[in-house]
Amino acid sequence: MNAPQPIPFEPEPPQPLVRTIAPGETYPVEALGPLRAAVEAVQGMTQAPMAIPAQSALAVASLAVQGFADVETLGGPRAVSLYALTIACSGERKSACDAPLMAALRDHERKQAKTQRDEMQSWTNAHALWKGVRDRILAEARKGKGEKREAAQAELNALGTEPSAPPSTDRTVSEPTFEGLTKLFATGQPSLGLFSDEGGQFLGGHAMNSENRQKTLAALNDLWQGNPIRRTCSGDGHATLFGRRLAVHLMVQPTVARIFLADPLAADTGFLPRFLMCEPPSAIGTRMQANARQDDMALADFSDRLRSILDTSMPMDEDTRELQPRILRLAPDARMLLSGFSDAIEAAQAPLGDLAHITGTASKAAEQAARIGGVLTLWADVDAALVKADVMADAIALAQFYLSEASRLASAAAMSAEIDMAETLRKWLLNSWLHSDVMVRDVVQMGPNAMRETPKAGAAMGILEKHGWLVRLDAGAVVRGSARAEAWHIVKGGGYVV
Repeated sequence: MNAPQPIPFEPEPPQPLVRTIAPGETYPVEALGPLRAAVEAVQGMTQAPMAIPAQSALAVASLAVQGFADVETLGGPRAVSLYALTIACSGERKSACDAPLMAALRDHERKQAKTQRDEMQSWTNAHALWKGVRDRILAEARKGKGEKREAAQAELNALGTEPSAPPSTDRTVSEPTFEGLTKLFATGQPSLGLFSDEGGQFLGGHAMNSENRQKTLAALNDLWQGNPIRRTCSGDGHATLFGRRLAVHLMVQPTVARIFLADPLAADTGFLPRFLMCEPPSAIGTRMQANARQDDMALADFSDRLRSILDTSMPMDEDTRELQPRILRLAPDARMLLSGFSDAIEAAQAPLGDLAHITGTASKAAEQAARIGGVLTLWADVDAALVKADVMADAIALAQFYLSEASRLASAAAMSAEIDMAETLRKWLLNSWLHSDVMVRDVVQMGPNAMRETPKAGAAMGILEKHGWLVRLDAGAVVRGSARAEAWHIVKGGGYVV
C-alpha cells in the first residue's frame, strides 16, 4: 500500500478561528434634528459611541409621542412606535447614556405614582361604599318578592356600575411576560415602553423561553403594527384591547445578540426585521477625561420637552382607554423622497443584490423611515400636521444607516455560524479522526451530523484551510492507497486548546 504523499513544506502554525465583523458606518447624528443636541451632550459627557445615546433618545421620543398620532406611510397609516436594539459590550457605558435621557421620564413616573396612591385611597373608600349599598340592596331583594325585587333592580340600576380603580401610572417595563404586558395595558397606560439596559434578561427570560417565545413574538409584532391585543385567560375570559402602543429599546451584550440574531423564529416571524439595530465600534481605551464635554443646557432642554409631552393628555376613550391617534400626513415632497428611497431599496433586494440577504428588514426600511420622520416631527411639535421634506430626508438617512447595520450584522451572524461549524469539524478531526489526511467525502460520510452534506462540509473545510488547520495536497496525491483529486493534510499543532 502506498503511503500518502508527503507535505512539501513545513506549514505555518495554524491560527485560532475568529469571527471577523466589518466596521460599521459612522452614525449620522446630524440627521437627528431636534434630538441631536441632547445626543451629542450625552456622548460628550460619557464619550461612549454616538449610536448608544442616539438609540436611547429615539426610543424615549417614540414612547413620548406614539399615543398622539399615526404616521402616513406608502402602505397606509402606521404607528410611530420604534423598536431599537443596541449591541455593546459591558463597560461601553450603555446605562450612563440611557440614564440622563430617561431622567425626566423616571421623574414623571414617580410623581404620577404618588398621585395614583392618593387616588387609590379615594377609590378604596368609594368602592367600599358602593359595595355596601349593593350588598344591602341584594340582601333586601332576597327577602322579598315581586314589587320588592323590581324595586331592588331599580335601585341597582340607579347605583350604577362598579367604580373603576385608578389606572397604573407606569410607562415602562423591563422584563414582562405576555400576560403581564397585556394586563398592564388593560389596567394601566395605553402607551408603554419596554426598556432595558440589560436586555439579555428579557431575551433570556420567561417570556422568551421555548414555551412562550412564539406567543411573545406574535404579540410584540402586533403591537409594532398597532394591531389590537387579544388575550384569553382561564380566569378573565377573552378580551381584546384596541388602541395600544409599545416602544422598545433593548441594550444587550454581543454574545446575547448573536443568539438572538441567529434565532430562525425571530427572523421568520418578522420580529427581528422590525428592530433598528446597531453595534457601534468600541470606545473603550479612548475615553480620556481631558476630552469630556458637558452641555447641561442641551440635556435640560431635552428633559423639559419630554416632561411637556408626558404632561399632555393623549387622545383616548375615557372608558376603554383606547388611544385615538390622528393621522400625521406626509407633505407631497416628503412622500416623493420616501417613494424614491423605497424604490432604491426594492431594487437592492433582487437576487444577487446588496440587500438580498435581508429582504425582511429591507422591505420595512421605507416604513421605518416614515416612523422615524413621524417621531422627529411630533417631538418638535406634538400638534404638527405634516412630515416635511427636510425631516423626511433626515429620517431616510437614519433608516439607511440602520439598514446598513442590519446587513452588516446579518453577514456577521452568518459568518459566526460558519465559524462555529468549522470549529466543530476542527475538534472532530483532532479528537476523533484517526488519519492524518481527510477528504470531503470522509466528513460527509463519517463526520459530525451537521456536516453530512457536501456544501456544508466543503465550506467548513475551506475555513480550516484558510486558518492553517488543513493543507491542500496536490491533485493526484495518494491517500489511503488511491490517487485523490482533492484531499487535505491535517495540521495538529499551534498550541490551540482543543
